[in-house]
Amino acid sequence: MTKKLASPVLVLLFLIQLFVPAQMIYEQEDALKSGRAYKFKTQPIDPSDPFRGKYIVLNYDLDSFETEEDWSMYRGNVYVYLRNDTEGYATIKTVSKTPLAITEDYVIAESNYNYGKQVNFDLPFNRFYMNESKAYDAEVSVRQAQRDTTKTCYGLVYIKNGRAVLKNVFIDNIPIQQYVEEYQAAIE
Repeated sequence: MTKKLASPVLVLLFLIQLFVPAQMIYEQEDALKSGRAYKFKTQPIDPSDPFRGKYIVLNYDLDSFETEEDWSMYRGNVYVYLRNDTEGYATIKTVSKTPLAITEDYVIAESNYNYGKQVNFDLPFNRFYMNESKAYDAEVSVRQAQRDTTKTCYGLVYIKNGRAVLKNVFIDNIPIQQYVEEYQAAIE
């Protein structure tokens, strides 16, 4: 009797193990295919952390919002509702502690420290993974572009139903991979 029960249970466990990662991949691909694109301007980063691995750390201009209510004691997730400005860059419409019944796209961010009516948060797409041979040069390029006021550096993020996927990082509208390849070719 237990042998008859064990086989279907094992098959079910196997199917569950396949379903969970497949669902995660599907949600990311769905956001990339049918989500709305937002460009998030980046800020300079701290390059001295030796434990970051093979990715670029991105900080964004959009990391706080002034509201009507007091956020001093609040720690936890916040719903950041977005829209695009006339140049195509993301701006914040509003921030809430709970989901709102509005049609704007949103991301769920983590709020760690707040001052009075200003809520500060970390957006969930602050890492861009790259080929390890180009990651360091990409990080240097991003840092230099952010310090150069004549250049624009932004992350292209697709958002759908609260799911955010960082598709690429751009410097002067050139994908970071291509920018680094051109940079490496120029110094050789």
